[in-house]
Amino acid sequence: MQIPPEVLQRYSEPHRCYHTVRHLRAVLGALTRWCGPTLPPSLLLAALWHDAVYDPKAHDNEEQSAALVSDPRAQQLILATKKHEPLDDGEDMRLLLDADLWILGAPPRTYRCYARLIRQEYCHVPDDAYRAGRAAVLERFLQRPRLYFGTFPEREARARTSLQAERVGLMSEAPIFARHAP
Repeated sequence: MQIPPEVLQRYSEPHRCYHTVRHLRAVLGALTRWCGPTLPPSLLLAALWHDAVYDPKAHDNEEQSAALVSDPRAQQLILATKKHEPLDDGEDMRLLLDADLWILGAPPRTYRCYARLIRQEYCHVPDDAYRAGRAAVLERFLQRPRLYFGTFPEREARARTSLQAERVGLMSEAPIFARHAP
């Protein structure tokens, strides 16, 4: 799948560690596996632009990313990634959210790499604040009845195990991942 140069440029910004072209390709790959090689236009736009704006210090990345596309459905799909909860019953919404969180159910080693990269993106946050904030995010996911909207029981179980392990690690006194700037 050809990714437009302006999208590649955004996902290649130097401050990004996880939310990079690699993440974009993973999202597109998951969607292509589930939908076939030709994605519905709104879903494709949303997938391409969902993290086009990514500033770990900002709280409106999804709104800024959605503003970059003119398709109202793509905008709505992008906005749903803010809380990773569907805004309606559309299958395209569930698919995008599952693809965006697909990393959570990755094998443990891959998940740990993801967690390190997220920490690097938030290198500006002191360890104690990062531990508390990240643990709260993980807890919100763990409280959900299901992480994925599709039927992926093995991936769901692996994701819950990884989220719980990371949460426990954050609550310990052990050093957390390096905070070096990218």
